[in-house]
Amino acid sequence: MTGTKPVRSLAGGGRRGRSTLTALAIGALLAVPALSAAAPADPAPAAHTATASAAPRAPKPTVVLVHGAFADSSSWDAVTARLQRQGYPVLGVANPLRGLAGDSAYVSSVLDTIPGPVVLVGHSYGGAVITDAAVGHANVKALVYIAAFAPDQGESGLAILGEHPGSELPSALTVRPFPGGQDAYVDPAAFRQVFAADVPAARTRLMAAGQRPVALAAFAEPSGTPAWRTIPSWFLVAGADRAIPPAAERAMALRAGSHTEVVRGASHAVLVSHPDATAHIIEAAARATS
Repeated sequence: MTGTKPVRSLAGGGRRGRSTLTALAIGALLAVPALSAAAPADPAPAAHTATASAAPRAPKPTVVLVHGAFADSSSWDAVTARLQRQGYPVLGVANPLRGLAGDSAYVSSVLDTIPGPVVLVGHSYGGAVITDAAVGHANVKALVYIAAFAPDQGESGLAILGEHPGSELPSALTVRPFPGGQDAYVDPAAFRQVFAADVPAARTRLMAAGQRPVALAAFAEPSGTPAWRTIPSWFLVAGADRAIPPAAERAMALRAGSHTEVVRGASHAVLVSHPDATAHIIEAAARATS
């Protein structure tokens, strides 16, 4: 009963009740245009929010891949495919393999042509190359070493192998002369054991047949000022590497202050046998320095 009292008081008989109802109806009608006029103001905050959330993201860095000795840029194919699927621009550089100073100067000239940030990656001897090539390039935001040399100033690849015994590479080399020097190849009979023990045999036969030689003198050439002193670095250690001993890789990573990951049982060709792990550490470097 109490719930009906307001109805009765508003709808009671007589002129007074009708006047009250009329006044309320007129007030309600007058209020509608006011609400309609105010309505367009509401979408403004929503539009502002949409604009803020749609702010453009910074472009992903270009990943520059530098192969090492006894290989070419095709050794990065599986890694490149994974990075491209994640939206990274990728450039595989054809490392000349003629000498550390000249190879580094060549890669440096390539870096000069790339606008925007760069993640510079080197495998094996390519690590020594990126160590020198990145110096003076403000756009290089990260260095990534994949089972690679990361020499200090005045240090050579041969010196590093001498400090950390266990490499089977020197005894597996075949040397052929060329005008002005000597080229080093890995003996095809030893290629799989020394370079790519965890890669299928059929694939290693192709890798051995198509390997690109390195000038023997490149391994003895001392490095310049190392870029890892001023550029953040990441290091993937191949846990069963027979070309660069894992102990040497760990020592270089520790000296450079690198973010380090180890792939247990991986050969020197870890970029071929473990492309997921290789791509993962490159992406980690890219995210950390974006």
